[in-house]
Amino acid sequence: MKWTDTLEIAMALADSHPEVNPTQVNFVELMGWVQALPGFDDDPKYCGERILEAIQAAWIEEAD
Repeated sequence: MKWTDTLEIAMALADSHPEVNPTQVNFVELMGWVQALPGFDDDPKYCGERILEAIQAAWIEEAD
């Protein structure tokens, strides 16, 4: 997975953190969780606020 795989990342986060309300996750925590996902392999320098916002939005939608 790469940073741009926002939907895939969101589904993986929903599976690995089912007890978490994605609207309450800060970007520092979110970035760490994404990097810890199995199969995630991308450079942190390619991650920015817009990508984290997109991941969080997809995760919120996945949770609904």
